[in-house]
Order: sequence, then C-alpha cells, then structure tokens
Amino acid sequence: MDNFNFIEKCEKKLEDKFKSVDEIAYFNQVKILNAFNDLRVAQRHFNGTTGYGYDDEGRDCLGKLYAKIFGAEDGIVSPHIVSGTHALTVALFGLLRPNDTLLCISGIPYDTIRGVIYGENNGSLKDFGVNFECCDLIDGKFDFDSISKKIDNKVKVVYIQRSRGYELRDAFSCAEIEEVCSFVRKCGFKDCIFVDNCYGEFVEKTEPIQCGADIIVGSLIKNAGGGLAPSGGYICGSQKYVDLIGKRLTAPSIGLEVGSYAGGYQYFYQGLFMAAHTVAQAVKGSLLIGQAMSELGYKNYPSIDKTPYDITRAIQFDSAEKMINFIREVQYASPIDGFVTCEPWNMPGYDEKIIMAAGTFVSGASIELSADGPVKPPYIVYFQGGLTYEHCKYALERILNKLR
Repeated sequence: MDNFNFIEKCEKKLEDKFKSVDEIAYFNQVKILNAFNDLRVAQRHFNGTTGYGYDDEGRDCLGKLYAKIFGAEDGIVSPHIVSGTHALTVALFGLLRPNDTLLCISGIPYDTIRGVIYGENNGSLKDFGVNFECCDLIDGKFDFDSISKKIDNKVKVVYIQRSRGYELRDAFSCAEIEEVCSFVRKCGFKDCIFVDNCYGEFVEKTEPIQCGADIIVGSLIKNAGGGLAPSGGYICGSQKYVDLIGKRLTAPSIGLEVGSYAGGYQYFYQGLFMAAHTVAQAVKGSLLIGQAMSELGYKNYPSIDKTPYDITRAIQFDSAEKMINFIREVQYASPIDGFVTCEPWNMPGYDEKIIMAAGTFVSGASIELSADGPVKPPYIVYFQGGLTYEHCKYALERILNKLR
C-alpha cells in the first residue's frame, strides 16, 4: 500500500476521534470569545507602553482574560517570562520560603526544572533552604498511599506536572487531577496545589483550576499562545497566591503595578483567540502520527485507543538511527530551516544529549510542529505541535518514506 492510501486508511479509523476533538475546540472557542466580549477587549489593549508601565491596560486586561478563561481569580501574563521553566521558577520562588517543603506527587519533574528545585550552589530552591519530596507514580498513575504519608505541616506546595516530560506515561486528565486534588484536601492539606499546565491547555473542556488546583502555570509558545505569541508565560489562580508571585516577578514593594512592553500586545491576544483551534490541529496531528506508528508496529503513548490529554506523543524506536531519522524528517518538513540536518547536542538544562527538530516561526515553539528526545535507550521521540493538521500530515508522509 502506498503512503497516500495508508494515511487515508489511518484517517478513516480516526473519524470519531477527530469529531470529538472538533467538539472540544468549538466549546473552548466559544468560551474564549465570550471572555473577550465580557472584558470588552478593544484596540487600545494592543498598545505597548514604556518605562514603568503604570496604567498598562493591555497587560492588565490580558491577565484578567487568561484568568477568566481558565476559571481563576487572577492572572499574570508577561512577554518577559522567557519559557515555561521560567514561569514555574517565578511561581515557586513566590510561594515557598526557607524550611518549607515542595512535594511533587507526579514523579520526578521535567529535566529543566530539576536544577531550579534541587540544584547545588546555583541559586536553586534548595540553596535557599526549601526542601523537596517526591511521590513516584505507579504505572503512570498517582500513588495515593504515598501521597497521604508524605503530606505534613511543612508541605506548602503540592506540585503536579500534567504532561509526561521525558517519561513514558500518559498526560494526566483533568478528571485525574480533580481526583488527586480532592484526595490531597482530604489529607488535611490547606495550602497551594500547583499544576504545571504546559502542553495541556484547551485539550479538554476544563482546566486544572476548575478541578481544584490553586495555581496553574504555562508557556505562551506552547498551547496558550496559539502559534502567534512571540514569547511569554502565564500564571493563573487564587488571588492571594498570584499576588505573592507578582512580588517575585518584579519586586516585593511593587508587585503587579508595573511592567511595560513597547512591542504591543496584539499577537498575545490574537494567539489566545486562535489557541483552541490550533490545539485541535495539533491533537489531530498527534492522533494521525499515533495511528500510523501503531499500524507499523511502533509503541507510542498514549496508545491509540486512549484519549490524548496533551499535545505530545511519545514514540519508541529500537535504535538511535531510527529515532534520529524520524526527528530529521520532521525538521526537513519544516517551513523554517527545513534545509538543516539535526544533530544531538548538549542542550542547557538537560542531563543527556538531546536531538531536536524545531523549524519554527517562533524559536523553540512547541505548539508548532516539532520533535525531540534524549539520545539514549529506549530511544523515545517526543512529537508535539502542528499549527495545521495538513502540516502534520505532510510530515508523516516524509517520515513514512524514510521508515518504510
């Protein structure tokens, strides 16, 4: 069977799943549009400011908009947050104090945040006297017994990573997050439940704040920026926690009263408006890649019989060569730097050599079609993004030509 007919066969099997993705996208699009209308977003909100940025309407309205869409009391949205890791760092340093304990209940967190939490002599939370505890997962699911034993009066933040990072597990659904949040409260925990929401925004009809989380954090060059936001991150949640975090974002004596951005905010608003549709395109692309890889006998996560709860897909290969070839084909199918041959390299913040395909309009934007992974057994490619389903489909054609 040629590649065209093979892909068509895969699409046929996915019709019901695609219909469900479109239904979620429509629900979230309406929710976003209603929030824009309720907050009376106008042209003036696109204007940039300089200096201190007092009375920056665009900045303040954007924070309120994110908060409303995510079901939160308040929100911070800043172009000056350079990545998801930076957003997580600002939030954690805003919430935690010496001798507090940070308890991660979703296993060891993603590579780049580990140095922030327990790095040595690098300005980490550990350097400032913050303790770290971790509950390992059992078969990719929360270990409720371990969680109940580790919660005590020193724990001030319970941390959940929604997406898989570089682990072989499925992303957590909002239903799973709601269940564990309820359990944590039943254990007597009264402080902040914190969710790293990267890669999960708008994949479902609900968000973690609506499921019991107090703070959610994410990157604007992933789902929430819709492929248009050129930089930035968001932090949304309970007013008291957002206020504390705002004092770490700027200064304790200033908080969220300042913060200018001369470039203007149009693409941040426009990207958020586009986000529900863009995420749906990426989820459909992930499903198509998953179906095709399954048909060819490659293990991938989530398995194709399951609903995806983020935009990433992990695909397992039996050799470094196949892994590298897959990632290179994603790069060759890219609109930017499509002529570049990817090579493994020592990327900042990672323990192993990483190979990454990211021929993106916004540098490193993983809502755009991209693929990466550490070059070590069991040779897992983490595939994510796709501004259009058609781009994902074309990339799959190239991949099939190489693998078959």
